[in-house]
Amino acid sequence: MQRQIVDYALQRRSRLSQVHSGRVGVTEVCDASPYLLRAAKFHGRPSSTLCPICRKEHVTLVSWVFGDRLGQVSGSARTAEEISRLDTTAEEFSVHVVEVCRTCSWNHLVQSYVAGLPPRSARRRRVAE
Repeated sequence: MQRQIVDYALQRRSRLSQVHSGRVGVTEVCDASPYLLRAAKFHGRPSSTLCPICRKEHVTLVSWVFGDRLGQVSGSARTAEEISRLDTTAEEFSVHVVEVCRTCSWNHLVQSYVAGLPPRSARRRRVAE
């Protein structure tokens, strides 16, 4: 279950406005790393949003998971199915969703949220004395 959802649409719109007005160069925003592009290919999910820079293809959404209790999984891209599994088994972790264009390398954080089981201390019921 997603909670503490943060939407980065305003930042995205501001960044695109800077690019379209010429204040920020295309090379500054089309800088996806080879690791991100590979993650988009193998772990991403297609979206209905056309790339705002090249307009040649729809962006791919890549979800990255981060959490102290995730071990080696922390800091890696995961599919929606893998995140659903982690949501029911792992203690609280954050998910960052990045849109990436595999053609021009545009990328931007579009959303972040918290998932997973509440920390153990929050799961304990306190009994009044």
